[in-house]
Amino acid sequence: MFTAIIPVRKGSRRLQDKNIAPFAGKTLLTYKIDQLKEVPAITSIVVSSDSEEMLEMAAKRGVETHRRAEEYCDEKTQPFGAVVAHICENISGEHVVWATCTSPLVEPVDYADAIRVYGEKLSEGYDSLMSVEPFQRYMWTEDGPLNYELGIKHVPSQQLPVYYRVTDGILIAPRTQMIEWKYFHGPRPFKYPMSKRASIDIDDRFDLACARAWVELRD
Repeated sequence: MFTAIIPVRKGSRRLQDKNIAPFAGKTLLTYKIDQLKEVPAITSIVVSSDSEEMLEMAAKRGVETHRRAEEYCDEKTQPFGAVVAHICENISGEHVVWATCTSPLVEPVDYADAIRVYGEKLSEGYDSLMSVEPFQRYMWTEDGPLNYELGIKHVPSQQLPVYYRVTDGILIAPRTQMIEWKYFHGPRPFKYPMSKRASIDIDDRFDLACARAWVELRD
């Protein structure tokens, strides 16, 4: 039994009301709700928020709601881990799919495949699944190159070590474990690779513009 959680809140520092920004004729929130409705393995969808407007949007879409107290939304009173545990304690379901609406290009087929892979990987010793974008780029710290050498030992980017950016688009774990970890994945997650398109995470107006430009593109 998989329960999808869409966590949204009123405030946003970089992009005002980003969770309900217009997107493809809907809002980011309603767009994500409709995507998740197309995933057969997801038996319940819960929108968790402190926003009356967002909770009403969810109710009109026929999904469940969880009203969060302000202390679990202001990013100051409670640590993030406590927020994850609080939400999971107030819903039902054996497994949780943490699905952010700021990743609108994660499609129903992506969720369905990730859930299938998650089931396989649990039997292999993994404790959860997180979506990642693999990349090979020249990287520096304040002290110099992180993953390559200057001069004669310089290598093409294809030969660099593979790093992984956590996209937060799909995160799956047993609900009781999320409560115990106070996090949405465990210490041994399977890194589920996503395309560049599906890895877009909207944090500011530039990300939103990119997502809108890419919405019609398919890999």
